Order: sequence, then structure tokens, then C-alpha cells
Amino acid sequence: MSAPARKLRTQATDAEQALWWRLRGMQLGVKFRRQHPLGRYIVDFVSLEARLVIEADGGQHAEDSGDAARDHWLKGEGYQVLRFWNHDILNHRDSVLQSILQALGTRLPSPLRGEDVMSSPLRGEGGARSAGGEGGASRTSEKSSLRPGAPPSPD
Repeated sequence: MSAPARKLRTQATDAEQALWWRLRGMQLGVKFRRQHPLGRYIVDFVSLEARLVIEADGGQHAEDSGDAARDHWLKGEGYQVLRFWNHDILNHRDSVLQSILQALGTRLPSPLRGEDVMSSPLRGEGGARSAGGEGGASRTSEKSSLRPGAPPSPD
């Protein structure tokens, strides 16, 4: 692990700590890592198996053009990026977790859909990384639609 990633782990925000409490220990069926280096970036949370990145964003990310470049690079590497405002993580935790579970459901192979779990390219077996691809209903690289006082969007 890189020194910057190690430092970020010790300086987690309340929202990052709250979300990590729900992501750790395979509680959602996949392993997540926190403050994990991917390329030249350090992501808040990532499931390498599902190729899903989750970012907890505070106010400093409201107009950050660096986020767009980072998201573009991550998408090019086959990752789906979910971004949530810290406020939503802390105050609408169930909706945030539901969005994550929904994304995981579209990112992981399913024997119920006739997909071969053992040879899936999401598990590093090669082939195209097409799960959750273009035209899907995912919330890739978008902030959570949850806003204070607004009902959750029906997905």
C-alpha cells in the first residue's frame, strides 16, 4: 500500500467511516478495499471483483474537474463509479446501500441469468469487460440523486 493511501485511511471522514462499516467484511457479498490505489489515483472504496468504485464526496467535489478526468480513466479501465454526497451517506444510508447493491447486481455474474461464474472476465479470466456497459440503468459517475428534503428517486 502506498504512503498516501495509508495516510488517507487514518484521516477518514465520518461518512467514509460509516460507509466502510457497511462495506467491510463482505457484508454485501464482495470484498471491498478502502483508500486503494488504482493507477495514479486513490479511490475511497473499490471491489476489484465487481470492478465497482465508490466515492464519498464532500463539498470540495462540487465543481472538481479532476473528478471527471479520474472517472473517465476508471471507466476506461472497466470500473463503474458511484459517487455519493457525504450528507446522503450519513442521513440516507439505506438508500445509498440499496444503490450499491443494485450496482453490484448488474456487475457480478449470476448463474440465475445463465452466466458462468467461474470463467467471468470480472474475475480476471480475460475477455471483454462488458458487464454494466453502455445503456444500462446504472448511476455511473453521477452523484446520488438523494438531496435533503427530496424523496429518493425510484430506480
